[in-house]
Amino acid sequence: MNRRSLVLTAALASVGNARARAQPAGRAITIVVPFPPGGLSDTMTRALAQRLSQELGQTILVDNRPGAGTSVASAHVLQSRPDGTTLLMGSNSLATNPTALPHLPPRDSERELMPIGLAFMSAFLLVVRDDFPARDLAGFIAHAKANPGKVNFASSGVGAVNHLALELFSRSAGVALEHIPFRGGAPALLELRAGRVEVFFATLADVAAQLQDGSLRALATTAAQRLEQLPDVPAIAEVLPGYEAIFWQALFAPAGTPAPVVQRLAEALQAVKADGEFRASLAARGVGLLPGGPRELSDYLQQETATWGRVIREANVRLE
Repeated sequence: MNRRSLVLTAALASVGNARARAQPAGRAITIVVPFPPGGLSDTMTRALAQRLSQELGQTILVDNRPGAGTSVASAHVLQSRPDGTTLLMGSNSLATNPTALPHLPPRDSERELMPIGLAFMSAFLLVVRDDFPARDLAGFIAHAKANPGKVNFASSGVGAVNHLALELFSRSAGVALEHIPFRGGAPALLELRAGRVEVFFATLADVAAQLQDGSLRALATTAAQRLEQLPDVPAIAEVLPGYEAIFWQALFAPAGTPAPVVQRLAEALQAVKADGEFRASLAARGVGLLPGGPRELSDYLQQETATWGRVIREANVRLE
């Protein structure tokens, strides 16, 4: 065997050994979710884990670690071995926490985590009670301008995605709305239905029944385009060009995870997202799949971090 063949054989053996060390045969993969069991993030991750398990031929577990603005889950993943067996189902907080909670991990999501691929998205609906005076988005903006600071807009909490979506909306529309934060979406929705607040950014899954019985009305969606499930509900971007605010989830590994492992996981994720049956099952719950692998996720995270960092600073959003 000549010198060139020896070098090539050694290189191939090195790659093979790196793969073996990175993902030991038979080792289960754990996806860490920063939210409690039973919520949208949890149920979507479990659905994905089942499909990924079939695609990879490995057991995949879901570990719920809520707390500290999702930093509990992030810290656990950052401290894990970078071998592809502990992953993070990251979300918007990876883009907002560096500005809103700079003292908590990850301090620099783009350096401390390796992107695998975008996964889910869920848009919000701007919902009001049926007796609200405005009948469409343009009417809502006109009503808010005529009543500055008098329209109560609920959120799931200070710094929550729908709170930041509200701040972006207020600035884009040039209106002053009274923010009423709650501890979660359920109490905010209860107060909306009781008439003690007037507006809320809710997911379709949260309000499908109320939209059907007519007690609530959707004036617009925060997605860039109209939702397939609600073709008659316009996107805010149709009135305020460029507006978009969604809850997104994406899969990450700890920094230092070998590139072949990341690639294998990314390819498996892409294969699952390409499955029409899987896509349809999520669409029925108002959830969409986001295209894109490691590079697209890296670019998306940079864009989201810049956008929401600016909103947080301009709105002076303070988290504790």
